[in-house]
Amino acid sequence: MISRIDLRGKTLTRRELVAALPRAELDVEQAAEQVAPVVADVRDRGADALRDWAQKFDRVRPEHLRVPAQAIAAAVEALDPAVRSGLEEAIDRVRRVHAAQVPQPFTVQVAPGAQVRQRWLPVRRVGLYVPGGLALYPSSVVMNVVAAQEAGVVSLAVTSPPQVSNGGLPDPGVLGTCGLLGVDEVYAAGGAQAVAMFAYGAAEADGTVVCEPVDVVTGPGNVYVAAAKRLVRGVVGIDAEAGPTEIAILADATADPRHIAGDMLSQAEHDPLAASVLVTDCEELADAMEQALARQLATTANRERATTALAGPQSAVVLVDDMAAGLDVVNAYGAEHLELHTADAAALAEQVTSAGAIFVGTCSPVSLGDYVAGSNHVLPTGGAAHYSSGLGVHSYVRAVQVIEYDADALAAVADHVVALAGVEKLPAHGEAVQVRFG
Repeated sequence: MISRIDLRGKTLTRRELVAALPRAELDVEQAAEQVAPVVADVRDRGADALRDWAQKFDRVRPEHLRVPAQAIAAAVEALDPAVRSGLEEAIDRVRRVHAAQVPQPFTVQVAPGAQVRQRWLPVRRVGLYVPGGLALYPSSVVMNVVAAQEAGVVSLAVTSPPQVSNGGLPDPGVLGTCGLLGVDEVYAAGGAQAVAMFAYGAAEADGTVVCEPVDVVTGPGNVYVAAAKRLVRGVVGIDAEAGPTEIAILADATADPRHIAGDMLSQAEHDPLAASVLVTDCEELADAMEQALARQLATTANRERATTALAGPQSAVVLVDDMAAGLDVVNAYGAEHLELHTADAAALAEQVTSAGAIFVGTCSPVSLGDYVAGSNHVLPTGGAAHYSSGLGVHSYVRAVQVIEYDADALAAVADHVVALAGVEKLPAHGEAVQVRFG
């Protein structure tokens, strides 16, 4: 069912190691070519295009592109009490963690009368994308909205695909979560067309504005959402081009194979392209995990989807000589989610250099992070953890430096400015300082 990659006894360069590891076959460039007409159509025709593409892709033509306030209020009232309790707990924990992320301003006195201050300013307006395809994600509303709210963003809008089962409105759970968070600007739009709506804004044919453009678009989505983000990057900021979800688990002989099987299955049920990777130095553990996985697959609700994901080229069991080699593998892989099931998991966590989020020990499963750990579940995929972070307050703020010198402080460095301007053959730079002193 799940393939094996045996790296025992092999000495590989970092490049060879990356090439040997499993990855989902995802062509964002090709997807960008497919969605470019959608993005351009929404840019040019606005609301009419949004309805047309919803009819084609979502099989429903929304009566309301912006969800009426009464529908949001009704969705809050209709939330199952247990679900509402879980959402409220998630909101509280995620808010506490993200409040601690808010960066602090600072002032540096570089010389008497010379100071540089740094301020952090939230972006003006953000568009938050919440998926609604194979699965529905009220939890993603929490992750996007709370981070933006704690950053101080004053104008935020949420969009999620219209659902046939909900009369062309987004999923009731998504709407109810928006209501719990105080979000009243919600749109029934999904896919590339929703990203285009946020980037360019949208109006009716008579000029009535439906949605104002935003400054930043964030949130997970499928390959077409990622492709649309690539196309509008520069018009707006984006968080990342998110790909299929993935988990890597580094485990030794002390691990419980049932726990590992359950966690691999929990990622596999997301999507047929989801990746589940076990890295271990214990072949007996790998065998036991595969047996446990077969048993759990037999009774899981999303068996077909999960089986496809586990059998795909993006999933594998990777055998290594020892935990040091295993650490090299997971650092080269740069997983969205990395679990450590080892005797010294906390110590190993400090040696991880590339992961979207690290889950330490057997009682910290990824599914905890998906909902109520307090961390954010919008994380870099496809190896992007090598150079980027998960969603957080930092996704919605900008650093602005404020420079303030008095006359004596400027005079003290005037000769340096003139000298450096001269060597760069930009004499007016130096003259701009000299003119202040006659």
